[in-house]
Amino acid sequence: MAAAYQALHRRVSSLACRLHSTYVRKMRYLNQLKEDDSLCRQAQTSGTFYLFHNLSPFLQKVGKKYLVPQLSAAETRQILGKLQEAEQWMEKSVLIGCSDEHRPHFALDLGALDKSVIEAELQGSFTDLRKALFVVDRKDSPLLASAQSLLRWHDAHQYCSRTGQPTEKNPAGSKRVCHASGVTYYPQVSPVVITLVSDGSRCLLARQPSFPPGMFTALSGFCDMGENVEEAVRREVAEEVGLEVESLRYSASQHWPFPSSSLMIACHALVGEQRAEISLDTLELEEARWFGLEEIVEGLKREPSSSKQDDGSFLPWFPPKQAIAHQLICEWLQQQSA
Repeated sequence: MAAAYQALHRRVSSLACRLHSTYVRKMRYLNQLKEDDSLCRQAQTSGTFYLFHNLSPFLQKVGKKYLVPQLSAAETRQILGKLQEAEQWMEKSVLIGCSDEHRPHFALDLGALDKSVIEAELQGSFTDLRKALFVVDRKDSPLLASAQSLLRWHDAHQYCSRTGQPTEKNPAGSKRVCHASGVTYYPQVSPVVITLVSDGSRCLLARQPSFPPGMFTALSGFCDMGENVEEAVRREVAEEVGLEVESLRYSASQHWPFPSSSLMIACHALVGEQRAEISLDTLELEEARWFGLEEIVEGLKREPSSSKQDDGSFLPWFPPKQAIAHQLICEWLQQQSA
């Protein structure tokens, strides 16, 4: 019996090792592409490409679904054939990942091309990323978000902040180098805390004037220099709604490309029920209020298009499933239901 158990354990361990090593090989291959320029250029000839136009991703609508097409290198070159120096355009692409079979994925912004020509030829449309993230499949959303963030970073860092001289992108797009100063620049993300505040029986949601009508979400704000996550949560809650956090716990994290490249660090925060009177910071927020269990349940069911009432006002609705704020609200709901 012990021998059989040991044999089974070895088989399970061997399977786990093979699965793990697939991931390891994939990560090491991506790292090779970032470090070896010639290998990355070779990969561009066999990889797949996600197209953007002025940072808006290209989508195709098939029935009721929105698909994110992956163009082969040959198909991409056919589009680039409308420009001179097509090979130089391939150099503008950035590496954003690869398949388990080591087929690399690149993103390429074709902002200098006529958008309507590309859309007509490929039978799709370039769509604002905020809209695209909420209509494509959930597995495609992170890839589009990271691709746009990287493309945006390169567009904003074409010159060295020390010398003012042009910087040069490596083929993978993992860095830019100023040859005049020798400085190497790497893409960076900004940490942002997003916090669902609760007093035990209610949760607090807010909206900014720039939000779509009726949309409420969790509080959020950038971490200040030198702050840890706990300090940033407590400060943001105090600043925006005038409440003092008694305790908090981490939930999850998510890359978010707005306004640039941010790492959303999601937390739950508890405030005292006797000290739950909101004092709104009107410079940042338009409205903030407490929501009970039934209101949350109804708000999660509601679509933006169905939130407008006959008198012109809007019923509350919440961010869709792709946003980490949705996860925080659902976690709070599950906790209350339990």
